[in-house]
Amino acid sequence: MAAAGPGAAGTARVSSGRELGCVPEVAAALGAVARQGFDFLCAPLFHPRHRREFRLLPAKERPGPQTRSDLLLAGRDWNTLIVGKVSPWIRPDSPLEAVRRNSEAALQQELDFAAYLGVPAVLLALRGPHCPNLARGLCAHLQGAPGVAWSDPAPFPAQPLMDNLESQTYEVFEKDPIKYSQYQQAIYKCLLDRVPEEEKETNVQVVLVLGAGRGPLVNAALRAARMAQRRIRVFAVEKNPNAVVTLESWQYEEWGSQVAVLWGVSIPCSYTSFLAPLSSSKLYNEVRGCRERDRHPEAQFETPYVVRLHNFHQLAAPQPCFTFRHPKPDPSEDNSRYRMLSFPVGVTTALHGFAGYFETTLYGDVTLSIRPETHSPGMFSWFPIFFPLKVRLGADILDLQWRCRQGRRWCCRSGAVRHRRRFGTSGP
Repeated sequence: MAAAGPGAAGTARVSSGRELGCVPEVAAALGAVARQGFDFLCAPLFHPRHRREFRLLPAKERPGPQTRSDLLLAGRDWNTLIVGKVSPWIRPDSPLEAVRRNSEAALQQELDFAAYLGVPAVLLALRGPHCPNLARGLCAHLQGAPGVAWSDPAPFPAQPLMDNLESQTYEVFEKDPIKYSQYQQAIYKCLLDRVPEEEKETNVQVVLVLGAGRGPLVNAALRAARMAQRRIRVFAVEKNPNAVVTLESWQYEEWGSQVAVLWGVSIPCSYTSFLAPLSSSKLYNEVRGCRERDRHPEAQFETPYVVRLHNFHQLAAPQPCFTFRHPKPDPSEDNSRYRMLSFPVGVTTALHGFAGYFETTLYGDVTLSIRPETHSPGMFSWFPIFFPLKVRLGADILDLQWRCRQGRRWCCRSGAVRHRRRFGTSGP
């Protein structure tokens, strides 16, 4: 495979790389392709036969790291010499829900890990001419990616509590010559103070490393325990799933059982959202009139609105969209959802958007609802939500809904030829 880029004095330069289906030792493979005259290596991000399971036991609790550690190469090598390949078994557009949902999670995991490594490109195969769910996953990933770096940018502070840091950022932090040696010295003195000499074989101190990153403080704690000849048990807690891969590699290869890597009644206990297509020239014109001078001219159609519906015609009965239960039947399940809804309208008419309703079970048989068919009598403080469409459509309607970590996405199609693709964001 080849890639074009700028060369000396503005001349074009073509870089060529070698694609390998399986790479047991990435550093050795990179050296081999360099000796063969290639500029970069295209390698799988995860082992191509390692089909992760995100829903079913016991496979979803398989211990150990999910892929190789980022510590096998320097950050600069990941950034310039490696192109990542997405696993070939991933099928986000499979008609089988179990395969689709597992593929969605695997695709997100691999794209997130590629961003964590900082590889310059990712290679994936298209399985057909129509891949809307794959496109949605790629768009969601790109929207969450860091922005373009301008010349002389103002330095923004790292936000490890809000953002998942990249591998190279951790690498910069870990080069600090003072911080970790001081932590090691502090833990050493603390162990000597807390554990007398006569208890050093029986007294096991617990060390919690909150925000363990790639493990430098864990290693500092272990070194301090060896220096003090004291016993410790370390719990490494990290929210960044990409850094957890590195921690689990440390645990598997070096730390062993001395380190653990850690990754009531609810009211309401469940709730379901509903959607129904509607026609309302009044609502359409009101949304069109909400244009603001300093925003995109179509931004008002990317925003949902809470409204009390009066002057409207509902084109089809509401259909259930997303359901959430607390506590979750499967604790490992995330809150993302995907649903395809088909509304048989039967006649050509103007579609101005969708009305959103909900039903909730508070506890036992106690419920609340704003869905017209089951509306709770006398309740007036909650109103439907209106998702507008800028272009009027007709005939039967196909609606695709995604509930993502970044908000809600939707795509609407009407008729066999004329269609309108629409992405927006809203709450849960």
